[in-house]
This record gives sequence, C-alpha cells and structure tokens, in this order.
Amino acid sequence: MLSSRVGHALDPAILRVYRFLFRNKIIHPNVLSLIGVAFGMASSFCIAMDRPLAGAVTLFVSGMFDLMDGAVARTMNRMTIFGGFLDSVLDRYTDLFVTLGVFIHFARRGDTVYSAITFAAGIGIAVIPYAKARAEAASLNCNNGLLQRPERIILIVVALVFDLLRPVMIVLAVLTHVTVIQRILHVRKQTVANDGQRAMSKGSEIGP
Repeated sequence: MLSSRVGHALDPAILRVYRFLFRNKIIHPNVLSLIGVAFGMASSFCIAMDRPLAGAVTLFVSGMFDLMDGAVARTMNRMTIFGGFLDSVLDRYTDLFVTLGVFIHFARRGDTVYSAITFAAGIGIAVIPYAKARAEAASLNCNNGLLQRPERIILIVVALVFDLLRPVMIVLAVLTHVTVIQRILHVRKQTVANDGQRAMSKGSEIGP
C-alpha cells in the first residue's frame, strides 16, 4: 500500500544517503542488494539472540539498502531483468530469515503459542510475493494488498523497538493472509474480465 502511494518519491532522499555513505563512488545496484540481505541476516541473528534494538537497527539498514539499490539502478540507468530478479529473491531471504529470528526468539523462551503464530505469519509473508509472481507470469497485475513489504518491515522495526513482538506477530499472522486473499480476488477479477472479452471476441468472429 505504501509502495503504490509513495512510488519513487523517496529516491532523492535515498540518493543523498547513498552519496553520503559512499562518497559518490559508483556501487553496482546488485552489490547494494547483497549488502541489504547481509544486514537482514544480521537482524535475524540479533532477534534470535534477544537483542531487539540491534535487530531493529540492522533491519532498518537492510530496508534502506533495499530502497537504495532500486533508486541507484534507476538513476544510473542500470535497471536489468536480472537485477530485478536478484533483488526479489534476496528480499525473500531477508523476510524469511527475520521471521526465523522471531521464531527462534519465542522458541528459546518455550513460547510455543507465539512460535506457531510466527510460523503462520511466515507462511503469509512467503505467499504474498509468490501470488504476485504467479500473476505476473500470466501477464496479470497483482500489486494490491493491505500489507506489502514496506509495511511489514515498519511493523517489525516498531515491534522490536517498543517490545511489541507478540501483538505485531498476531497482526502479521492475520493481515498477511488477508493480503493473499485480496490478491487472489484481484487476479480472479482480471481473469473473469479477460475470459469475458475472449468469449465476446469469439462470438463476434463466428458472426450471426
């Protein structure tokens, strides 16, 4: 939802951060993506080892690099099919490793209920981008949904900073699956419309 509303409006600010960090050196966007997933894995470790503030900071930095790689690619005209593919794959690693970190955090405390809730959230987190990928493979639009990746990262960062992991994991366990359902319905609506257009086209070809 944030992605569709904000779009690339943050690119100028993100590029200022990039220039500050790298002193105008040219860093390939794919390298930035790899740095982002490294911070994501570091966040997972911090969360698992009960270091929530460190987990929040590293996850925030991971999110910044995820924004940075796209902004740099667009600015330097280095947008490629492989780059988009790699970024998407690495995002899934970050998402699921962070979820694993939260799962271990609860498991180490013997909290089986919230471990199960976290696992349920992880399923939703994994299926949301899968639904989009399957729709796009069929040449359908699937960018809708209540809880997309930026919202999920913000929620987890807030949860780590303010000790709200339990309520936030409940929210994620529910709303990620709501988002999947929204995408299913959105794709179904498009396919019904497309099927109707094909039927009308065939009818017109047959004639009276």
